[in-house]
Amino acid sequence: MKLLPLRHSSLLILFTLLICSYSQAQDGKLVINQDSKIEKLLELKKDINKNESDNERYRINIFSGSLEGAESARSKFRGAYSDWSTALKYETPNYKIYAGSYRSRLEADRALALIKKNFPNAFTLKPKKD
Repeated sequence: MKLLPLRHSSLLILFTLLICSYSQAQDGKLVINQDSKIEKLLELKKDINKNESDNERYRINIFSGSLEGAESARSKFRGAYSDWSTALKYETPNYKIYAGSYRSRLEADRALALIKKNFPNAFTLKPKKD
């Protein structure tokens, strides 16, 4: 194997050092260029995930009985918990008020603990398994 002359070796080393000093792989800065519509899409996805017709979600039953009682309980619930959705369903022979739509039992139980302060007979419903 033939060695490079000292002059060529020195120039090669100098050139390598110069290149290394100008080329840094990491400078500690991160810039994310994101379209503003992505935030809107994420919000839309969250809304879709809260779909009330999804049978795999946990719900909280806050009332079961007559139509008048159901309407009264629903308006009382909306006054106390305006951020949570409610649904009025008729299941023979009673009208039922369901609150929320939760992915997990833990989420539903946390909400139930808050709801029980005003609705002591409320309980969590397990999703139907088809």
